[in-house]
Order: sequence, then structure tokens, then C-alpha cells
Amino acid sequence: MAAKKPIDTQDAEEFQSRNDPATSNDEAFAEAMSDTNQLASELAAANDRALRLQAEMQNLRNRTSREIADERRYAALPVLRDLLPVLDNIDRAIGAAENAGEPENLLAGFRLVKQQLETLIGRHHCKPIAAEGEPFDPHFHEAILQQPSSDVPAGHVMQVTQTGYKLHDRVVRPAQVIVSSGPPQ
Repeated sequence: MAAKKPIDTQDAEEFQSRNDPATSNDEAFAEAMSDTNQLASELAAANDRALRLQAEMQNLRNRTSREIADERRYAALPVLRDLLPVLDNIDRAIGAAENAGEPENLLAGFRLVKQQLETLIGRHHCKPIAAEGEPFDPHFHEAILQQPSSDVPAGHVMQVTQTGYKLHDRVVRPAQVIVSSGPPQ
């Protein structure tokens, strides 16, 4: 059997002080607590950033959804703007045929085509803007002239020279109108 090496008393005291919980190093404990607190604050900051990013992503989704819905709702706007001059020309042709005494068949044909076009644009939620006799509203009417009138109150539309149209709640083209300036003086 090998002989036991004698234990140095100084080594034994050092070993005991290192492994004794009662005499543990207070600095190491304070450092560990500091690290724990720092990690906890970093975790809270990371959680806060994650929540903010989630909220931002949800706001982006909502905004994009609204923009897509608006785009779909008003997609026909350019087509309707192109169709409206055709409708105006048909109105002019009907008026000219009535004044010139053209055969009734031509007049009936123009009226039928006009009715078909109005039905077509109506199916796409494009409606004429009511103007005659209404108070002048610059959001829906475009004043081209102002005339005195004893029949129509001041600030009201007395005549429509070109019908205006709106798609849902958005103006495609304002109505061109003549506005009354009140009774002649």
C-alpha cells in the first residue's frame, strides 16, 4: 500500500474556505446577480421589440388590405372616364335628331343605345350626379357660367350643360352647370 502524503495545513484551510458555503465569495454572488438582472432586462427589451414588430406588421396588413379593397372598388374608373364622352355624343345626336326632324327610327335607335350604355355603367356602380335645382356643390359640380334668374335661388344650379357621374362615392367627372346669381337687378 502506498504511503499517504501528509496534508499541508495551509492547503487544507484554503480548500475548506473555498468549498464552505458560509464563507463563499460575496463578489462572485453579486456578479452573478448583476448578470441575471442584465439578462432579464435584455429579455424584456427583446419581448417589447417583438410585440412592437407584431403590432407594426398587423397595421401594415390592415393598411394593405384597405388599399387593395379601394383599388378593386375603383378599378373601373379609367374605363368609365373613356365611356362618358360616348354617352355625351349620343345625347347630342338625340338632341340634333329631335331638332332636325329626323325619322323616328333613328331617334329611337339612339335612345336605345343611350339606355344600354346607362345600364352598363350603372351595373358598375357609376351613377349620374343630381344637379338641376340643387345647391351648388364644388365637390360635385363645375360652374361654367353664372346668370341671374328670378326662378332659381342664388347659389343653386339652374341648368346642367354636361351630366356628371360618380363611382360609388368618388366623382368620376363633375357636372358642368350654370349657377343662378339670384334675381336680376
